[in-house]
Amino acid sequence: MLTPILARAQAKKPLNILWVTCEDTSPDLGCYGDPYALTPNLDKLAAEGCRYDLAFSHAPVCAPARSGIITGMYPTTIGSHHMRCHAVPQPFVRCFPEYLRATGYYCTNNSKTDYNFPPPPTAWDECSNKAHWRNRPDKSQPFFAVFNIGTTHESQCWAIDGKLDHDPAKANLPPYYADTPIIRRNWARYYDQVTKMDGQVAGILRQLGDDGLADNTVVFFYGDHGRGLTRGKRWCYDSGLRVPLLIRWPGVIKPGSTSDRLVMFIDFGPTVLSIAGIQPPEHMQGRAFLGEFDTPPRDCVFAARDRMDETYDIIRSVRDKRFRYIRNFEPHKPYAQRINYMEKMPILQEMRRLHAEGKLEGPQKLWFAPTKPVEELYDTAKDPHEIDNLAGKPEFQDVLAKMRKQLDDWMKETKDLGLIPEGELRAKGIPGGRPDKTADPKIEPAGGRFDKPVSVAITCPTEGASIAYALEGGQTPHWLLYSKPFALDKSAAVRARACRIGWKDSAEVKATFEVG
Repeated sequence: MLTPILARAQAKKPLNILWVTCEDTSPDLGCYGDPYALTPNLDKLAAEGCRYDLAFSHAPVCAPARSGIITGMYPTTIGSHHMRCHAVPQPFVRCFPEYLRATGYYCTNNSKTDYNFPPPPTAWDECSNKAHWRNRPDKSQPFFAVFNIGTTHESQCWAIDGKLDHDPAKANLPPYYADTPIIRRNWARYYDQVTKMDGQVAGILRQLGDDGLADNTVVFFYGDHGRGLTRGKRWCYDSGLRVPLLIRWPGVIKPGSTSDRLVMFIDFGPTVLSIAGIQPPEHMQGRAFLGEFDTPPRDCVFAARDRMDETYDIIRSVRDKRFRYIRNFEPHKPYAQRINYMEKMPILQEMRRLHAEGKLEGPQKLWFAPTKPVEELYDTAKDPHEIDNLAGKPEFQDVLAKMRKQLDDWMKETKDLGLIPEGELRAKGIPGGRPDKTADPKIEPAGGRFDKPVSVAITCPTEGASIAYALEGGQTPHWLLYSKPFALDKSAAVRARACRIGWKDSAEVKATFEVG
């Protein structure tokens, strides 16, 4: 039951919370000091709130990243660390919007999920490309609304022909790229997509203002991991893990402020709960960084990369405010293993051509080495592109030893599943058991005729099950989250279904009540 966790939910008028997120985007925005970026609307949002300079994903690809966001847990703990897998987490794991719904929030997601498990019906009031806070039946009901913008996804950067709004000649390329017209056009195309996304963010914020809700809504904007270009997405460097994070909270966050606090994606869910006055549950590994249940800042953040589509690798990383440490558990494998989807990027095609012709120089050759070092260490203050590996230098051995221990301790404390072969995890049902069908819920009383209002309770014997119920007919009813017995004061047909993350939903059960 969710009730004990919700005991301290705020009594004052609840805040609305809006997330606007985009795909495959690093902090390549004007408000982060990028002169090549054309992002006036996000720059305005930053001026109205706080710009977080050290925000990170815990995974450099969408599905593991999103599974951690929605649960507040490391994917390596709950078994969602591989790209495109079917996770069966421990029974206590829930999608965090359930805790909001249980206190009266209307929760919507528009529309990407990609959690490495199907979204349970208890997670959202609506999850579709039409989901919107405007759809809530009671306009005074507080909401948590998520909008996922796909304009910046890597697939939208494959086409580099035609007119570009950003001048390729003015692009400031990273030193690990060769400087060719194709690479410059691909880089410019990515920035064009960022500008288009900026306009879409403006449209959502405009709707919020038109509805008179801006002053009572906390707005988050962030990217779901680093940029989708070669050596960004899928890799445990800042280019794959560091993300833009802008938060506007009128009357609380000072406009135009900045923060160098280390925050990571698994902190987002607990932070939303904290803003809503709900104490995050103890099992969550994330830490609230705003609101009533704010926690002390982190000393470092962690990340993991495992199977990407058809290609296996095991990489772990820890980052503090200055240094990044990376451990390659399969150093015999090259960085540039082929991944069919990744191969469509023009930058990669061009770099592979130049490598085959022996035309890459200096840092451009690093990613095409036949093997990887076991350890990597970078001073991100002096080497923001992370091309000078300090792991073998005597003067950095103390830093190396410290971060090596931080990573070892984290893997042990969080019970990192990445070193167990994926097939073995599935065969043994690790960590949450083999997927099964959730048991049918039981409605008590089981219907009947009553002269006065009746209290209805719904239970399910499956450990960790959540229960959805509806009081309306039709093929697609609005499924409510069951958190405690409720009173029926008029006749109704109560419909219920139970679910557990990673398991099949139960069958729907129904009880008819005649009241009065």
